[in-house]
Amino acid sequence: MTEPGPAATPTSAADTDTADADAAAAGLLDEVGRLGSVAVAYSGGVDSTVVLAAAVRALGPGRAVAVIADSPALARGELALARDTAADLGAELVVLDTDELSVAGYRANAGDRCYFCKQTVLGRVAGYAAEHGFAHVATGTHRDDRRAAHRPGLRAAKELDAAEPLAAAGLGKAAVRAVARAWGLPVAEKPGMPCLASRIAVGVPVSQDRLHLVERAEERVRETLDEHRVGARDVRVRLLRRGFRIELDAPAHREVAAARGLGDTLLREVAAVGPLGEGSLAPYRTGAVSTAARAASRTASPDGAPAR
Repeated sequence: MTEPGPAATPTSAADTDTADADAAAAGLLDEVGRLGSVAVAYSGGVDSTVVLAAAVRALGPGRAVAVIADSPALARGELALARDTAADLGAELVVLDTDELSVAGYRANAGDRCYFCKQTVLGRVAGYAAEHGFAHVATGTHRDDRRAAHRPGLRAAKELDAAEPLAAAGLGKAAVRAVARAWGLPVAEKPGMPCLASRIAVGVPVSQDRLHLVERAEERVRETLDEHRVGARDVRVRLLRRGFRIELDAPAHREVAAARGLGDTLLREVAAVGPLGEGSLAPYRTGAVSTAARAASRTASPDGAPAR
């Protein structure tokens, strides 16, 4: 009788996750390696950071550069974090001043603001890449972004022929974060932080004053929560057609609701920042809303705020 062989070692969920992350990373490195040299349109978020890390690994720091657009729509704290992250990766960081507010379509905020933003920003990055001999511009667009119903910024990226190595390698958001964890990137668990303009309701014009109001208001919310020892992962202050709304992630929202008077304190602190009108407090809502859906909701909803 044949002796039975050793029992197979069960595969743990952690082993499977590691293997999946390794496979995703290998596919991404292959896609980036084909570019030869690349200027990464960088924001400091997890998606563009993973692309930048892949470029440094696959091409070397001399053939990869991070280019970040500095405008009033970028919070100062986010720029500082982006600088630190690029330095941790050993990547060169170039900061380009951009002026999206000079573009009428961006200021109008009619539902396609992201198109005009990406057109401006990626145009500047492409100009830098051409001037300094980088063969491609790459963005942090992933597979899930391509599936979204309303992403006008992707149209601008396509027009400018930007590479999308995450999407090309088949990585969605979960895989991007898995690679970030596998590589030990400091942004692996960083919450999404879209530009400040995303807090302004569709149909309300974007202005430098409004962007500064949003930035100061969100800073004040975080400071107040810290003073009351409430941890919050997601904080948004949305400027609506009438007034403003503070949104907090579900655990923080529950904690604020349970703390006597804290919600009113937050509303007073934000109202003191500037002429924002009356405010409300709500759980954070994530996900982009299509232009059509926003337009249809205008009669049903008094605010029309985008959810990002």
